[in-house]
Amino acid sequence: MGPTLILLIILGGLLLFAVAIFFWGISIYNGLVTLRNRFKNAFAQIDVQLKRRYDLIPNLVETAKGYMQHERETLEAVIAARNNAVSAQQRAAADPASAGAIGALSGAETALTGTLGRLFAVMEAYPDLKANQNMLALQEELTSTENRIAFARQAYNDGVTTYNTARETFPSNIIAGMFAFKEAALFEVTNETEKAAVKVSF
Repeated sequence: MGPTLILLIILGGLLLFAVAIFFWGISIYNGLVTLRNRFKNAFAQIDVQLKRRYDLIPNLVETAKGYMQHERETLEAVIAARNNAVSAQQRAAADPASAGAIGALSGAETALTGTLGRLFAVMEAYPDLKANQNMLALQEELTSTENRIAFARQAYNDGVTTYNTARETFPSNIIAGMFAFKEAALFEVTNETEKAAVKVSF
């Protein structure tokens, strides 16, 4: 076996190794893209329910306004918090992979839930409002929407956890670093009342 043949065998082996590494890298890259798209799709389900929630709140406030003439500050706080949450939701929907956008949405949702909680507490002093059929219907829709948000958020957080684990694990972390697969943020609940979802009981 001559030196030329040995050299060709070595070069052939190196070429096969390089090809194997190339396809291995493609496989990891595609896997990370798949996981990222999975949690983005999960966020789309949250987004649908958040929009539904935001659409319900003005109706809720409008119904309450007829009975709560002296609670203007509380009603305005709910609308302001709702508008802030809508803005945060739009930014997060534009890029669910942005940790900053998801964190801002989580904070806005917590603030909105706090103001809604205060509104519902004040409503306890208005028995006619509690018996209003429109308010009862809104209550049922809001509770249903909150439950859907909770389920959708769990699916999203599961997807984010799987993605983050994949991008941090060797050797896929090498590909993640090369192609800027950034860490995704969980849609975390920092408020205990929000963890339990909004409970409206009349």
